Amino acid sequence: MRYRPADGHGLPHDPFKAIVAPRPIGWISTVDEEGRANLAPYSFFNAVADRPPVVMYSTTGRKLGLDERKDSLANIRRTGEFVVNLTSWDLREQMNATSAHLPHGEDEFLAAGLEKAPSVEVAPPRVAAAPAALECRLLQEVALPCWDETGENVVVFGEVVHIHIRDDMIVDGRFDLTRSRPLARCGYQDYAVVERLFQMRRPGQGGGR
Repeated sequence: MRYRPADGHGLPHDPFKAIVAPRPIGWISTVDEEGRANLAPYSFFNAVADRPPVVMYSTTGRKLGLDERKDSLANIRRTGEFVVNLTSWDLREQMNATSAHLPHGEDEFLAAGLEKAPSVEVAPPRVAAAPAALECRLLQEVALPCWDETGENVVVFGEVVHIHIRDDMIVDGRFDLTRSRPLARCGYQDYAVVERLFQMRRPGQGGGR
Protein backbone atom coordinates (compact mmCIF):
# COMPACT_ATOMS: atom_id res chain seq x y z
CA MET A 1 0.00 0.00 0.00
CA ARG A 2 0.94 3.64 -0.19
CA TYR A 3 -0.74 6.79 1.04
CA ARG A 4 -0.36 10.51 1.60
CA PRO A 5 -0.43 11.20 5.36
CA ALA A 6 -2.60 14.27 4.78
CA ASP A 7 -5.23 12.08 3.06
CA GLY A 8 -5.28 9.28 5.63
CA HIS A 9 -4.19 5.65 5.50
CA GLY A 10 -7.48 3.74 5.77
CA LEU A 11 -6.12 1.40 8.44
CA PRO A 12 -7.58 0.91 11.93
CA HIS A 13 -4.43 2.43 13.46
CA ASP A 14 -1.78 4.86 12.21
CA PRO A 15 1.29 2.89 10.99
CA PHE A 16 3.70 5.85 11.06
CA LYS A 17 4.81 5.41 14.67
CA ALA A 18 5.35 1.69 14.12
CA ILE A 19 7.44 2.31 11.00
CA VAL A 20 9.80 4.74 12.74
CA ALA A 21 10.66 2.42 15.61
CA PRO A 22 11.97 1.49 18.08
CA ARG A 23 12.23 4.93 19.65
CA PRO A 24 13.93 5.59 23.00
CA ILE A 25 11.66 7.00 25.68
CA GLY A 26 12.47 10.32 27.29
CA TRP A 27 11.13 10.07 30.86
CA ILE A 28 11.14 13.77 31.62
CA SER A 29 10.97 15.34 35.06
CA THR A 30 10.31 19.04 35.61
CA VAL A 31 9.11 21.38 38.33
CA ASP A 32 6.61 24.22 38.17
CA GLU A 33 7.06 27.72 39.53
CA GLU A 34 6.07 26.47 43.00
CA GLY A 35 8.62 23.66 42.94
CA ARG A 36 6.06 20.88 42.44
CA ALA A 37 7.48 17.92 40.50
CA ASN A 38 6.10 16.46 37.29
CA LEU A 39 7.18 13.28 35.48
CA ALA A 40 6.03 12.08 32.05
CA PRO A 41 7.29 9.77 29.26
CA TYR A 42 7.77 10.94 25.67
CA SER A 43 8.57 8.56 22.81
CA PHE A 44 9.61 11.22 20.30
CA PHE A 45 12.99 11.61 21.97
CA ASN A 46 16.66 11.21 21.08
CA ALA A 47 20.22 12.49 21.35
CA VAL A 48 21.17 14.89 18.55
CA ALA A 49 24.74 16.06 19.39
CA ASP A 50 27.62 15.12 21.66
CA ARG A 51 29.97 18.14 21.92
CA PRO A 52 28.22 19.51 23.86
CA PRO A 53 25.73 16.70 24.46
CA VAL A 54 22.25 17.74 23.34
CA VAL A 55 18.95 15.88 23.51
CA MET A 56 15.55 16.65 22.03
CA TYR A 57 11.97 15.65 22.61
CA SER A 58 8.81 16.68 20.86
CA THR A 59 5.29 17.12 22.15
CA THR A 60 1.88 18.11 20.92
CA GLY A 61 1.89 20.60 23.78
CA ARG A 62 -1.64 19.74 24.91
CA LYS A 63 -3.08 16.84 26.88
CA LEU A 64 -4.91 14.33 24.69
CA GLY A 65 -8.54 15.34 24.31
CA LEU A 66 -8.15 18.27 26.71
CA ASP A 67 -7.80 21.99 26.16
CA GLU A 68 -4.97 22.04 28.67
CA ARG A 69 -1.26 22.51 28.07
CA LYS A 70 1.02 19.64 29.02
CA ASP A 71 2.80 20.27 32.31
CA SER A 72 6.26 19.24 31.03
CA LEU A 73 6.31 21.86 28.29
CA ALA A 74 4.77 24.56 30.48
CA ASN A 75 7.31 23.89 33.23
CA ILE A 76 10.29 23.93 30.85
CA ARG A 77 9.11 27.22 29.37
CA ARG A 78 8.92 28.74 32.85
CA THR A 79 12.14 27.34 34.34
CA GLY A 80 14.34 26.40 31.37
CA GLU A 81 15.28 23.10 33.04
CA PHE A 82 14.42 19.40 32.85
CA VAL A 83 15.86 15.95 33.54
CA VAL A 84 15.69 12.95 31.21
CA ASN A 85 15.57 9.70 33.18
CA LEU A 86 16.40 6.41 31.47
CA THR A 87 13.46 4.04 31.38
CA SER A 88 14.23 0.39 32.04
CA TRP A 89 12.51 -2.98 32.12
CA ASP A 90 12.42 -2.90 35.91
CA LEU A 91 10.64 0.46 35.85
CA ARG A 92 8.20 -0.29 33.01
CA GLU A 93 5.05 -0.25 35.14
CA GLN A 94 6.03 2.99 36.86
CA MET A 95 6.86 4.60 33.53
CA ASN A 96 3.47 3.61 32.16
CA ALA A 97 1.72 4.92 35.28
CA THR A 98 3.27 8.36 34.78
CA SER A 99 1.67 8.64 31.33
CA ALA A 100 -1.72 9.16 33.02
CA HIS A 101 -3.18 12.67 32.77
CA LEU A 102 -3.21 13.84 36.37
CA PRO A 103 -4.52 17.25 37.41
CA HIS A 104 -1.99 20.07 37.34
CA GLY A 105 0.16 20.09 40.47
CA GLU A 106 -0.23 16.41 41.32
CA ASP A 107 3.08 14.59 41.72
CA GLU A 108 3.57 11.65 39.30
CA PHE A 109 6.52 10.45 41.39
CA LEU A 110 4.16 9.87 44.30
CA ALA A 111 1.39 8.45 42.12
CA ALA A 112 3.77 5.89 40.61
CA GLY A 113 5.54 5.08 43.89
CA LEU A 114 8.89 6.43 42.73
CA GLU A 115 11.60 7.83 44.97
CA LYS A 116 13.11 11.18 44.02
CA ALA A 117 16.81 11.95 44.00
CA PRO A 118 18.20 15.51 43.94
CA SER A 119 19.86 16.90 40.84
CA VAL A 120 23.12 18.86 40.97
CA GLU A 121 22.77 21.74 38.50
CA VAL A 122 19.03 21.96 37.86
CA ALA A 123 15.98 22.10 40.11
CA PRO A 124 13.90 19.15 38.86
CA PRO A 125 14.49 15.90 40.76
CA ARG A 126 15.44 12.69 39.02
CA VAL A 127 14.15 9.14 39.35
CA ALA A 128 16.38 7.59 42.02
CA ALA A 129 16.11 4.06 40.60
CA ALA A 130 16.78 5.04 36.97
CA PRO A 131 19.96 3.51 35.52
CA ALA A 132 20.99 6.95 34.26
CA ALA A 133 19.69 10.51 34.21
CA LEU A 134 20.58 13.60 32.16
CA GLU A 135 20.22 17.04 33.71
CA CYS A 136 19.34 19.51 30.95
CA ARG A 137 18.98 23.22 30.34
CA LEU A 138 16.74 24.51 27.58
CA LEU A 139 18.67 25.49 24.45
CA GLN A 140 15.93 26.13 21.94
CA GLU A 141 12.27 25.52 21.21
CA VAL A 142 11.16 24.97 17.63
CA ALA A 143 7.53 25.19 16.49
CA LEU A 144 6.44 22.68 13.82
CA PRO A 145 3.33 22.64 11.61
CA CYS A 146 0.26 21.21 13.33
CA TRP A 147 -2.86 19.83 11.66
CA ASP A 148 -4.90 20.43 14.81
CA GLU A 149 -5.87 24.10 14.92
CA THR A 150 -6.27 23.97 18.70
CA GLY A 151 -2.90 22.31 19.30
CA GLU A 152 0.78 22.83 18.65
CA ASN A 153 3.76 20.66 17.71
CA VAL A 154 6.93 21.67 19.53
CA VAL A 155 10.49 20.33 19.57
CA VAL A 156 12.49 21.09 22.72
CA PHE A 157 16.29 20.96 22.63
CA GLY A 158 18.26 20.77 25.87
CA GLU A 159 21.98 20.82 26.62
CA VAL A 160 23.02 18.05 29.00
CA VAL A 161 24.87 19.77 31.85
CA HIS A 162 25.21 16.88 34.29
CA ILE A 163 25.00 13.09 33.92
CA HIS A 164 24.16 10.53 36.60
CA ILE A 165 24.93 6.82 36.12
CA ARG A 166 24.25 4.12 38.68
CA ASP A 167 27.54 2.49 39.62
CA ASP A 168 26.22 -1.01 38.89
CA MET A 169 25.57 0.01 35.27
CA ILE A 170 29.30 0.43 34.51
CA VAL A 171 30.97 -2.80 33.35
CA ASP A 172 34.58 -2.84 32.12
CA GLY A 173 34.53 0.93 31.78
CA ARG A 174 31.36 1.05 29.67
CA PHE A 175 27.70 1.81 30.32
CA ASP A 176 26.18 -1.67 29.97
CA LEU A 177 22.90 -1.53 28.04
CA THR A 178 22.17 -5.20 28.64
CA ARG A 179 22.33 -4.52 32.37
CA SER A 180 20.22 -1.37 32.25
CA ARG A 181 17.70 -2.99 29.83
CA PRO A 182 16.27 0.25 28.40
CA LEU A 183 12.77 0.39 26.98
CA ALA A 184 11.77 1.67 23.54
CA ARG A 185 8.39 2.51 22.04
CA CYS A 186 7.42 0.57 18.92
CA GLY A 187 4.07 2.03 17.92
CA TYR A 188 0.52 1.08 18.88
CA GLN A 189 0.75 -0.37 22.41
CA ASP A 190 4.02 -2.18 21.70
CA TYR A 191 7.38 -1.75 23.44
CA ALA A 192 10.82 -3.32 23.11
CA VAL A 193 13.58 -3.95 25.63
CA VAL A 194 17.31 -4.10 24.90
CA GLU A 195 18.65 -7.42 26.15
CA ARG A 196 21.14 -8.42 23.48
CA LEU A 197 23.81 -6.51 21.55
CA PHE A 198 26.06 -7.23 18.59
CA GLN A 199 29.05 -5.31 17.33
CA MET A 200 30.10 -4.07 13.91
CA ARG A 201 33.12 -1.84 13.41
CA ARG A 202 33.21 0.76 10.68
CA PRO A 203 35.86 0.12 8.03
CA GLY A 204 39.20 1.48 9.23
CA GLN A 205 38.00 2.11 12.80
CA GLY A 206 38.92 0.50 16.08
CA GLY A 207 36.69 0.24 19.15
CA GLY A 208 33.64 2.45 19.48
CA ARG A 209 33.65 5.68 21.48
